[in-house]
Amino acid sequence: MTAAALGPAAVGLAASGSVSPETTQQATGYPSLFLLVLLGALVPVVPTGAVVSSAAAVAFHHPEPVLSSLGVFLTAAVAAFLGDATLFWLGRRGVRSRNGSRWLDRMHDQVAPERLRRAEERLAHGSATVLLVSRLVPAGRIPVMLACLLARMPMRTYLRGNLPATLAWAATYQLLGMLGGALFPHPWQGVVAAVSLTVLIGVAPALWRRLRGPGGDGPDGGHAARA
Repeated sequence: MTAAALGPAAVGLAASGSVSPETTQQATGYPSLFLLVLLGALVPVVPTGAVVSSAAAVAFHHPEPVLSSLGVFLTAAVAAFLGDATLFWLGRRGVRSRNGSRWLDRMHDQVAPERLRRAEERLAHGSATVLLVSRLVPAGRIPVMLACLLARMPMRTYLRGNLPATLAWAATYQLLGMLGGALFPHPWQGVVAAVSLTVLIGVAPALWRRLRGPGGDGPDGGHAARA
């Protein structure tokens, strides 16, 4: 169950009078959000942006929206950072091993050679900026991480550049969720709006490249963002 479903479920339980909204969200919302974002960072099949924006939309309607929104932001940022750190560590083991690893092979399978080449070119011009942009551009995280691994970037350097990237990523989807929550009076409506905005942002680059034709592929080509 995604956070998009957990939010309305929590509201429903609170409305029944069995538990308070604060207790429900703390007991189910934050741990579920953390696990989903962490899993999405390791295996990019979970739409983590939509998960965070959904949780933020629900938090906007919380009796204490400021504290609740801060909890969503911190939970998402920490989970994303730990997930990236773990995946980078697993990838480094593959780079150092003579036989590679399934984690490194999986990243190779997800990245087209042309996208990897562009990521390596951008990495050569400044790692901090590339890491920041890669977290915000749809499908940009894995190509840049793979380029960092193949360049044998020290883990400390990667983590130092990735920290502001994960903070910016969490803040971006937090704001999208708060916008969705502010537009509608009911939490479930805010969740729908937040997810719709997230999906639109994720698919817009791919649609734009398709409209431009085969020769108009942007610098971070690929599928819609999931992490």
